Amino acid sequence: MSVLVGPDTKLLVQGLGRDGSFQASRMRDYGTNMVAAVHPNREGQKFEDAVPYFSSVAEAVAETGANTGVIFVPAPFAADAIVEQVDAGLEVVVCITEGVPVQDMVKVNAYVKGSGSRLIGPNCPGLIHPASKAKVGIIPGNIVEPGRIGVVSRSGTLTYEAIAQLVQVGLGQSSCVGIGGDPIHGTTFTDVLELFQDDDETDAIVMIGEIGGVREQLAAEFIADKVTKPVVAAIAGQTAPPGKRMGHAGAIITGKAGLASEKNRVLTEAGVHVVESPAYIGARMKEVLG
Repeated sequence: MSVLVGPDTKLLVQGLGRDGSFQASRMRDYGTNMVAAVHPNREGQKFEDAVPYFSSVAEAVAETGANTGVIFVPAPFAADAIVEQVDAGLEVVVCITEGVPVQDMVKVNAYVKGSGSRLIGPNCPGLIHPASKAKVGIIPGNIVEPGRIGVVSRSGTLTYEAIAQLVQVGLGQSSCVGIGGDPIHGTTFTDVLELFQDDDETDAIVMIGEIGGVREQLAAEFIADKVTKPVVAAIAGQTAPPGKRMGHAGAIITGKAGLASEKNRVLTEAGVHVVESPAYIGARMKEVLG
């Protein structure tokens, strides 16, 4: 079993400008089954002489059976793109776009709820399943190795760091999921932890959090109650000053709960193997697994 993407993924890409086209090529090169491209002015053409363009998501899904979508459209139009993909019945919708207005995401999250679609992001690196060569997003395919460690992270860059460290100590990944660093996004730590707990390809989990919000505390509650697999966690922003945004829009300490120290404390009490720096993730996982 794979987590969210895998051998059955049929990918639709929306937003094929410069960056979207570059990343679409990388996804195809990796092995992802990209079946449709959506651009209102390119209907009848083909992306890289292979993938048909459609003027709408609904038309693309009807013609190709696409079940997963990834969005690279500019921030002012990203919310509409998410809604369009949800309305077309895509099972997984991954929004890579950074800078989507918070008020847009409040409305979109309410719209997605109960729709049958799962939203990943926005402002996320997407996800990857190394064993089936299925990649949806911007995680570099050349750094991952098939294995049995699930990775979930708020940070794209630290997702890559965790993967590299795991590979360095001889541990491959089952699936890697970047949930995004914005204040409001779709799929949460808890959602992905539940998927990893139920995934027969995953033996242990790496979780990378950040300062700000209470998502890590909610994850700790879930881990304490439901997760039986070992979890190694790191919280970025150990020395960040209160009230100052550090990188992601959601990485800002606005109270005690947002502090890295508080998140570390709650996770440790939940039985998580917490490292003081993301630099120790790989070594600690190797140690935990013996």
